[in-house]
Amino acid sequence: MLGKTSMEGLAYQPSVPHREDESKEIIGISQVILDVLKNVKIVGSSNASVLILGESGTGKELVAQSVHRNSPRSNKPFVVINCAALPPNLIESELFGHEKGAFTGAFERRTGKFEQANGGTVFLDEIGELPPALQVKLLRVLQEKEVEPIGGRTRRVDVRIVAATNRNLEDEVAAGRFRLDLFYRLNVFPISLPALRERKADIPLLAKHFLHLYARREGKRIAGLADDVLKAMLDYTWPGNIRELENMMARSVLLTGSGQVVASLLLPKQKEEMRSVYSRVKSITENEKDYILAVLEMCNWKIYGPDGAAELLKLNPSTLNSRMKKLGIEKQISMK
Repeated sequence: MLGKTSMEGLAYQPSVPHREDESKEIIGISQVILDVLKNVKIVGSSNASVLILGESGTGKELVAQSVHRNSPRSNKPFVVINCAALPPNLIESELFGHEKGAFTGAFERRTGKFEQANGGTVFLDEIGELPPALQVKLLRVLQEKEVEPIGGRTRRVDVRIVAATNRNLEDEVAAGRFRLDLFYRLNVFPISLPALRERKADIPLLAKHFLHLYARREGKRIAGLADDVLKAMLDYTWPGNIRELENMMARSVLLTGSGQVVASLLLPKQKEEMRSVYSRVKSITENEKDYILAVLEMCNWKIYGPDGAAELLKLNPSTLNSRMKKLGIEKQISMK
């Protein structure tokens, strides 16, 4: 944020010197992101389960970290589990652990992620990818506060669950792929993250942040972004969200010797989309012609008198005729 904030530690402040943990900051001044920060502070002090919703690359893990840092558990472990990255045959062991000899290859006892996080927070990323059988076991953790390692006895655990997904879990429930009772247990306090295209006011701050971050890592002094680059970035739709923006700044630092980042460093697909967007935008003249034609059709091409096109358009009839001639609008005109 610019200047001071009542949500200390949540928002990036450009005036504050760079810190080692700056990559964990949430950056933004747009109202949508300020609303997210407000919700993080509200729920942080509680033990409620949090479900973070948003497209890939919108910063769901950063929000989960902020929830943890603003909680009484902040000095305890924050354990990340990517449900989409774990092999199906190992996920139960990863989550809940196993005893020595519990299965072929179990040469020693393994402590699961939930026990590792005891007293702290477990962040379940991509929770929509969790297999149905594991959903039942996760529900037990939430309800009974205990885990059962493979081949072992149940153990009590005290963890807070923060989950995230880019899926619509209500649709997943309707399709039978996600348990309704688990959904309700996770969805105690939902936080929806906006896509980057919905928070364009934050793009310059994010770009500057990542540019300085990677320039310092590479030992470079880069002046900033050329005006045409910033304009292109504001017009771009960012399908990869903040992750795509970060990667673009990292690449730009590598390709820039000194001075400003220039437009030639944009990815070809980004340039192509920007050209495509501009090609679909009508000119002022085209929009004016369409507007006048629509009013004329509505008035059955009557220009003069009450309820005529000139009156609706708040133009003098002679002015309207002149505009029609200039715009190439031709049709039999009713003089009634």
